Amino acid sequence: MPDAVLLHHLVDESARRHGSAAAITHGDTTLSHGDLAVESRRIASWLRDRGLRRGDRLLVRCGVNAHVPALLYAASRLGAVFVVTHEQVTGRVLDHVLTDCDPAMVVTDQPGDFRGRDIPVWPVGEVLAASAQLPEADPPEPLVVDPCFLIYTSGSTALPKAVVATHQQAMFAARAIQAELRYEPADRVLCPLPLSLDLGLYHVFLGSLSCAEVVLGTPVEAISGLLVVLDRTRATVLVAVPPIAEALIRLCRRARRGVDTLRMITNTGSALSGATLVDLRALAPSASVRLMFGLTECKRVSICPPDEDLRRPGTVGRPLPGTEVLVIDEHGEPLPAGAMGELVVRGPHVTAGYWRRPELTAERFRARDGLFPELHTGDYGWLDDDGFLYFAGRRDDLYKERGFRVSGTEVEVAARYVPGVSEAVLVPPGRERLHAVLFAVTDLSGAEVLEGMRGRIEEYKIPGRCVVLGELPLLGSGKVDRAALAESAARAGGTPAREVVPHGS
Repeated sequence: MPDAVLLHHLVDESARRHGSAAAITHGDTTLSHGDLAVESRRIASWLRDRGLRRGDRLLVRCGVNAHVPALLYAASRLGAVFVVTHEQVTGRVLDHVLTDCDPAMVVTDQPGDFRGRDIPVWPVGEVLAASAQLPEADPPEPLVVDPCFLIYTSGSTALPKAVVATHQQAMFAARAIQAELRYEPADRVLCPLPLSLDLGLYHVFLGSLSCAEVVLGTPVEAISGLLVVLDRTRATVLVAVPPIAEALIRLCRRARRGVDTLRMITNTGSALSGATLVDLRALAPSASVRLMFGLTECKRVSICPPDEDLRRPGTVGRPLPGTEVLVIDEHGEPLPAGAMGELVVRGPHVTAGYWRRPELTAERFRARDGLFPELHTGDYGWLDDDGFLYFAGRRDDLYKERGFRVSGTEVEVAARYVPGVSEAVLVPPGRERLHAVLFAVTDLSGAEVLEGMRGRIEEYKIPGRCVVLGELPLLGSGKVDRAALAESAARAGGTPAREVVPHGS
């Protein structure tokens, strides 16, 4: 799609090439690529008539809705900056987002949550009904360097910060990802993740770029009824994070059957255990597994070629085409292959920094040799001799154990490779706990999990306690609710929700 340089050009091109083909589906509602383009132009007319202009922020807070992508493309046509927040964002966090991004308008399916605020608030149903009667807008085009959207992201304790993506950066990232995944017009891509997450949002763009159909869902629906959804949609691609991959395995075993429609399963968010990868391939034998690694600040860092993890266990793939990953030491000097250090990402997909956070932007986004800004990720890993990336852990999950520095991610990966462990999450030491606590989903005992980790990592890295759970608590985004696990450990002073076995007892 060489003529597409702005985000909404994607849907215009897909409408021209495959206008009658399905583009976005949720439940009983399906919009074709042509429908999506026309609806986005009409909504752009409605937004423009209400005073939305280039550079204004449009906050969108809705449940899963097939029409929301048209609303986002409409904002793009006007040069407005859209901000998608999850419907469960409320209270103090919602107050912070509204103050921080200062939207000119809110479109929502829960207008009561914004009562009393000095912001124009419109119900999404009213916007869709009113815009359907309007002519299609053809406003002046924004510039490729204009901000296109903000994505709010946060750590475990801080209020969320917004990553700024321009049209140019978003378009490069989408094209680079598509060059690796190669979605096809015949694909039905099941994406059970909200559009407030970059993984969900970018699948709207990838669907337009590839002319595929994207089926929108929620993590809760996918986890409890994933087989039903796969049967109904006949999806060929499943966009997964570990809880969704685990749900597929669990449901297939319960139904005593596999899945024959999938040709690809992607994974990101955190690593899958070796046992999970074996089970996925056995239950979906026609599907290749594509492991990925990314950050909101650059969307995607690397994508593994099909099933390359079988040849290079632990890899998260190669950097995206046209990008580069460096591994540096504490002095900022590049390290050779095989040496562990901080990961630095370079390329046109590195975003424009953080909204209204100049100090943090200067800390994380730096220029070298006058080239593209470098993203200093705070993540640690290494590259092998062939340029494949291995992720070791995040700066904020490092902690001290008996005087040694330990990566929580490394501990989690080691636990997942214990046969019989499907998922593992480490809660590092805190004020209420002197030692780390490992939570594992498994039929093994805690002692057996800890014993199985021996030989996989150094002895001092094996946590002192293990909690065995039937399943992990999840957020509405489908990610593991680490705060709930930490609270559970804190309430018991490091004693388990179900079972804790002290290591070495």
